[in-house]
Amino acid sequence: MWRKLAGLFFISLFPVCAAGTPAVTYYRQIAPIIYSNCSPCHRPGESGPFSLLSYDDVRRHALQIVAVTRRRYMPPWLPEPGHGEFAEERRLTDAQIRLIAQWVAAGAPAGSAAHAPAPPKFSSEWQRGQPDLILRVGKPYQLYAEGPEVFWNFILPVPITTTRWVKAMEVRPGNPRVFHHANVIVDRQASMRKHEISPGAGFGGMDLTIEDNTFDPDGHFLSWKPGSEPIVEPDGMAWRAEPGMDLVLNVHLRPTGKVETVSPEIGLYFTGAPQTKFPMLIQLEHDGALDIPPGDPDYLVSDDFKIPIDVNVLAVYPHAHYLGKLMEGYATLPDGTKKWIVRIPNWDLSWQGVFRLKEPLLLPAGTVVSMRYHYDNSTGNPRNPNNPPKEVRAGNQAVDEMSHLWLQVLPVAEGDHRAELQRAVVTQRLVKYPNDFAANFSMGDILLTEDKPEQAIPYFQKAVSTDPQSTVGATELGIALFENGKPVDAEAQFKHALSIDPAYTDARFDLASAEASNREWEAAAVDFKRVLADRPDDAKSAKHLGEVLLLWGDDLSKAGRHADAIERYRAALQFREGDPELHGKLGMELAQISRLDEARTEFQTALRIDPNSQPAKQAMQVLQAMKPAN
Repeated sequence: MWRKLAGLFFISLFPVCAAGTPAVTYYRQIAPIIYSNCSPCHRPGESGPFSLLSYDDVRRHALQIVAVTRRRYMPPWLPEPGHGEFAEERRLTDAQIRLIAQWVAAGAPAGSAAHAPAPPKFSSEWQRGQPDLILRVGKPYQLYAEGPEVFWNFILPVPITTTRWVKAMEVRPGNPRVFHHANVIVDRQASMRKHEISPGAGFGGMDLTIEDNTFDPDGHFLSWKPGSEPIVEPDGMAWRAEPGMDLVLNVHLRPTGKVETVSPEIGLYFTGAPQTKFPMLIQLEHDGALDIPPGDPDYLVSDDFKIPIDVNVLAVYPHAHYLGKLMEGYATLPDGTKKWIVRIPNWDLSWQGVFRLKEPLLLPAGTVVSMRYHYDNSTGNPRNPNNPPKEVRAGNQAVDEMSHLWLQVLPVAEGDHRAELQRAVVTQRLVKYPNDFAANFSMGDILLTEDKPEQAIPYFQKAVSTDPQSTVGATELGIALFENGKPVDAEAQFKHALSIDPAYTDARFDLASAEASNREWEAAAVDFKRVLADRPDDAKSAKHLGEVLLLWGDDLSKAGRHADAIERYRAALQFREGDPELHGKLGMELAQISRLDEARTEFQTALRIDPNSQPAKQAMQVLQAMKPAN
């Protein structure tokens, strides 16, 4: 009797279909799948073309859901299972796909709402709460209704006055229906502003060569894709934000059939904990080999890189355009063991993105990382933008091609070991592209960081010969020459940089320093004042200007031009007010031209600042023996 009653109880809870299999209902089995894998994008205000938040929503699109899940077009997830394990993996199992098909075949029954899981909760505002700083574009972009896809770059200045550490970042596209994906690039020198079509409007294209005059290689993937969560950096890996820097938001936009306004925002969340771990982005590529003949169904591009130190791989970003087909990234350990990093058997540019590893992948020193990308430029490639196929080469437009595999790696040893990694990366790039501006510039930068200016000079000279219009190239060559004891040659390079871009304040600061070294006091003072006009809070420039005026006054004093020396000393006091020696020198000059009362005041000021100042004491004694004060 118990067995029979138990069976009846089971049947009452799970209605069966004709074949005797328990029926699949929306609320019990399907809703959890939809909520977890579909609803993050398929909801109001997001990138999905329709909402999938309710039973009626899902039932309305049931046949379509079966079709796209069977061919694994949805949910979009490119990496092949078993070839790298990733966080945020959004992939349906074979059993889940069969379950959806079974439910639809049975008429898409709702089942009892009592079995419904709690619906997902999505914030219509910032997902992590109000950011510490919100960056907004200067001018929204108007995307045309029809035509090719657009790559646009918004420049967002970071209005801070002190160094801050960014723990998390969130991109709000504002118009996710047209926002395909986006990357954020840190521009510490605000070097991209010169490309804007008008102030605040941004500029088009994908050629983003960020100029930087300090060794600070990229270490973070800052990106957005549909359904993505805010990027939260691991402990110790907050990235540095500095006054005067910009963030460049590079967005891929797709027309929708009507004119759209695009006005994204970036939210930054700060932490008081500075960076203690220093990741770096390593790029495998061979764009120089990209020349894909029309009709070629399997064009191979490869690259390899030997890791010089022990590292952990944290994330990977594969990138190609429409001809990409099979994309593989793997590591061969020193003992010959092969470790998969990522494998994408059916590349689709529409769903590219950064894939963060579920657990760090240890690669010991001597490991060779390999990239093997296959391209299909035949009529058999449904994504081929050309019909009939055309020859396709490397380029920054969507109809061109790219071949990139970026890895975010973190050295195992404590401390900052990016220079070791960067040297290996740059050395390999120089082998492939000996005339490459970035490779030569980077090697020079590394050598300057290692205090080897003489060795750095030839690399900067090669960079400048490759791109004579690079302000940062000319400036860094000037710095290397200056540090190698050649201030006259350095001055010529700084002037060349300013002839290209008179507004490049860093070059003007360096020019003023070289002029001061060459005892060109007047020119140095003029240029330091122009730097301070651009950067009024630049304490370093103010200090140097004060020193220039002081030394200029000393030279004038030695030449017997006491009135001119007094003028320079007084100007220097604006920056060195508490300097007893300067007050004493000014007093001596005043005494030389018999302005004794003024001289006595300066000596008294010097003694108030430093009661033990012997020069000031002696000068006061001399004055007391002379004409008394009125």
